[in-house]
Amino acid sequence: MNGGETSDRPAPGSSPADPAAPPADPAAPPAVPAAPAVDRRPGLHRRRVLAGAGLFGLGAGAGTGVTVGTQRLVPERADPVGAVRRAVLAPVAGDGVHQPGIAARAPAHLVFTAYDLTATDPVAARAALGAVLRAWTDGGQTLMRGASQGGLPQGGLPQGGLPQGGVSQGGVVGSGVVRSGAAGMGREAAGLGPAGLTVTVGIGAAGLRRAGLDARIPGPLADIPALPGDRLEAARGGGDLAVQVCAEDPMVAFAAARQLGRLAAGLVRPRWVQRGFQRTAAAAADPTATPRNLMGQLDGTNNPRPGSAQFDLAVWAAGGPAWMRGGTYLVCRRIRMLLESWERLTEDARGEVVGRRIDDGAPLSAPPAAAGGGEDTASDFAARGPDGRPLIADNAHIRLSNPQFHGGVAMFRRGYSYDDGLDAAGEPDAGLFFLAFQADPRTSFVPVQRTLAASDALNTFIRHTASALFAVPPAPPAGGYLGQSLLEEA
Repeated sequence: MNGGETSDRPAPGSSPADPAAPPADPAAPPAVPAAPAVDRRPGLHRRRVLAGAGLFGLGAGAGTGVTVGTQRLVPERADPVGAVRRAVLAPVAGDGVHQPGIAARAPAHLVFTAYDLTATDPVAARAALGAVLRAWTDGGQTLMRGASQGGLPQGGLPQGGLPQGGVSQGGVVGSGVVRSGAAGMGREAAGLGPAGLTVTVGIGAAGLRRAGLDARIPGPLADIPALPGDRLEAARGGGDLAVQVCAEDPMVAFAAARQLGRLAAGLVRPRWVQRGFQRTAAAAADPTATPRNLMGQLDGTNNPRPGSAQFDLAVWAAGGPAWMRGGTYLVCRRIRMLLESWERLTEDARGEVVGRRIDDGAPLSAPPAAAGGGEDTASDFAARGPDGRPLIADNAHIRLSNPQFHGGVAMFRRGYSYDDGLDAAGEPDAGLFFLAFQADPRTSFVPVQRTLAASDALNTFIRHTASALFAVPPAPPAGGYLGQSLLEEA
């Protein structure tokens, strides 16, 4: 019935009027209709509600603006934020040229694990290196599709390494939901989708030396020299191999990292693990905006834009050995933030240390937000205030790190916040796990960090506690594996 209309039909649950019945007593109170019988069949109430609203059985007419009864359905408005939130949960296929987990938007959760080869003999270490790279190539591709990895024993690789041809794909199930029961992925990932999972593999110079491949170490993979102010913990840095696992869901990231470790069990041992996080796409008002770090700063402003000529020049290796062309080099730095000291500063003082307004990330030389100033406003390092002092101080972080003071050389920062609880003194052990992809650290990270270490105002509030460098080869050839030309053409 339409609202406000009446009907001569009896109410549900009542009997039709009996024409032979005696007339009702006009002085008697009106009869109360019998309560309708309740139908307990599942789903029936919802169908009645939908039918009463004119929404049941619309089929192809839904969302097209057609009139149904008195209801008019209006086409849905574009929802770019919703589209991003859906996209970040989809499987990642990669572009076939570069490894995933570099240029795309960083998922919310990170598990970064460095490993050392267990073999000490160079011949055995080289064989193990090849077996692990095959396992991680096939296993990573399978996991990113959102499937369980089958065909391998639960404890890892068979003794002696992988069979000819790499990891068996016979046990792969499904393509959209991780299922438990197959070897590897446990019940912690049961029922979860791919969550934008990416797997990125790196090789350290120490691993190449252990495998007797000293002559194949690229120049950009030279050890990062000691830098002023470093307080590095050896146990938290270095490594023969590394796997960066990122996902929008923490359980997916954890399960994938565990699976990749199991695939190489016996051939490598974990050296260190760092977990990190950013804001999630679900929580962010704008999932494409620059995320903030634990100091409240926008972290990643003025990054090279993926797909641009600047990005390609800054990130992808064009020279050097053939096995690294189209790859990149990853610098990892664990930077502890002294949050108690930082939070005692006023917001204006924090902005002066960084060289940007904390609220919107605009450089201190930019006009107010109401006048068009914002995060993407170019920094004017020559601008001075009424007192004659530079608006962006000489020791401000963004001045000392800006590419224009380093010959235009840039790097692509893709860091994650971390919180590892309290130290022995009860202070927060939290900060930034700095990750920077670049074509050559010798001409990008190293000179920039030397400059920062010498006079950056931010040094009072941070400590570099760990460091590592890895070569990240390009995507494997079709049917091949990561680093294949490194091992087979040596």
